[in-house]
Amino acid sequence: MGIADDAVEVRAQGWRTLAALHGLIESALERELTSAHDLSVVEFTVLDALSRQDGWHMRMSQLARAAALSNSATTRLVNRLEDRKLIRRILCADDRRGIYTELTRSGVKLLEAARPTHDRVLEDTIRQAEETPELAPLVDALHRLPAAVAV
Repeated sequence: MGIADDAVEVRAQGWRTLAALHGLIESALERELTSAHDLSVVEFTVLDALSRQDGWHMRMSQLARAAALSNSATTRLVNRLEDRKLIRRILCADDRRGIYTELTRSGVKLLEAARPTHDRVLEDTIRQAEETPELAPLVDALHRLPAAVAV
């Protein structure tokens, strides 16, 4: 195995470790958010992304990027959240083809109720991962990241 092959294997191992940590966190969040708030992780992500926007609205394409979804999956998710009266769509005044999504009062209330659950589960799961030898170096690296990383 040459140096280039070693580098590929190191990156692959890093990716597998990241995927394992992500899976651990996502499954814990999914279980708790669904049981306590009838909210999936991706639904929480969308509500949270909208809450962090000035004016609490985003274009559908921005929302798709924030939730790491395809445009069609984002449309289906927005339909479900709109049916639940958690968000609403607004036509863009500047571009009639553009559609914004915006939190409703119900969406804000649900997000405020779910955020402590999300934060607790995230903290507990990361603490658990710190005790797993394969995941501990990655968790350590997460702790050293700047607090305000823009996504």
